Amino acid sequence: MNSEDVKALKSLLDERQKIVIVPHKNPDGDAIGATLALNHYLNDTGHEAVVITPNDFPKFLKWMPGHRDIVNFEKENSRALDLLESATLFFTLDFNQLSRTGHMQSILENAATPVVMIDHHQEPADYATIQFSDTSMSSTCEMVYTLIEELGLPHHITPDIASCIYAGILTDTGSFKYASTSSRTHRVVADLIDKGVKNTEIHHNIYDSNSPDRIKLLGCALANLVVLPEYNAAYTTLNQDELDAHNYKKGDTEGFVNYALTLNDVRLAAIFIENREEGIIKISFRSQGDFSVNDLARDFFEGGGHTNAAGGKSDRSLAQTIAYFIALLDNYKTVLNK
Repeated sequence: MNSEDVKALKSLLDERQKIVIVPHKNPDGDAIGATLALNHYLNDTGHEAVVITPNDFPKFLKWMPGHRDIVNFEKENSRALDLLESATLFFTLDFNQLSRTGHMQSILENAATPVVMIDHHQEPADYATIQFSDTSMSSTCEMVYTLIEELGLPHHITPDIASCIYAGILTDTGSFKYASTSSRTHRVVADLIDKGVKNTEIHHNIYDSNSPDRIKLLGCALANLVVLPEYNAAYTTLNQDELDAHNYKKGDTEGFVNYALTLNDVRLAAIFIENREEGIIKISFRSQGDFSVNDLARDFFEGGGHTNAAGGKSDRSLAQTIAYFIALLDNYKTVLNK
């Protein structure tokens, strides 16, 4: 992390601040873990901090220390607006485009409040007063750990903070299997366990709390799997009727796209999920090797992320979106067949 940026943040934190911490819309394990970890740290060091999420987050994350104190902008709008208006400092975590905050975007764009960005995704927008952006990091949670170290207060990583950071690293590295997992990541995780993390318990909370409906929904997604051997690609779909039939809850499709990527010779995987309420198709991409789904998502699906993991959306129908996706693959046939 840039020493001048760390120094500037230290200067801001020398005075007691009223802080709002914001993750992206539809926050995942890294976003919730990072915001809660930072929230604990800032409150423990004398500030008045609160996490405001643009909308709800998955049930399998609702065990993290402090999760009950999170304010949901959609459901608690009046309270959230009061907190945003009175804040003297904003932190935005695990995203780098304000459009990722949904209905909070205009508020954050128009506020005169200083903003600190902490994020590990590619191509950050230039909206933050202080920007910590590092695509080499496994997760935003690893960045929060590093920032606390850089601020000179590693002893403030309590068991609660450590558990939140561990959960975010665990989920964003795919249980430490993605290429972004470095030797430093493992050293950070080792220190978190030394600080009191119950790693087996956290893994169980996140991955072993399935409902019968979610398992059957996975079966439905796998039944819809289509392999495109000419492109070394595969995709699956879930339409709104299928989601409704399996009592879909937020987070139920987490990780479904990864099953397609486990097929022999598949270098590109996608899942297309219909959201009738928003009028969009939500898309998750995964890839092997150096094929950049970040570029694919940014160039064609209003999204982005990492080289091997990205998301996007489409305003077309489900059938039209799939047809558009397959047509695009002709442009990448040579690369995908390397």
